[in-house]
Amino acid sequence: MDSTHPIRFTLNNGVQMPAIGLGVLFAKNEGEVEGAVSAALRAGYRKIDTASAYHNEEGAGEAI
Repeated sequence: MDSTHPIRFTLNNGVQMPAIGLGVLFAKNEGEVEGAVSAALRAGYRKIDTASAYHNEEGAGEAI
């Protein structure tokens, strides 16, 4: 694998999803989430795992 062709999985509906992503479950606050997601996007990540149950989606949204 090279950085221009990251590993992806093809789902049953034909949509491709990156194999590696960033999870923000253990981020301590909105600022930490925003910084982590911003850095991940700059590094080429395209899969961000977040959920309303984490109570930090605002920081992820600001970064995106």
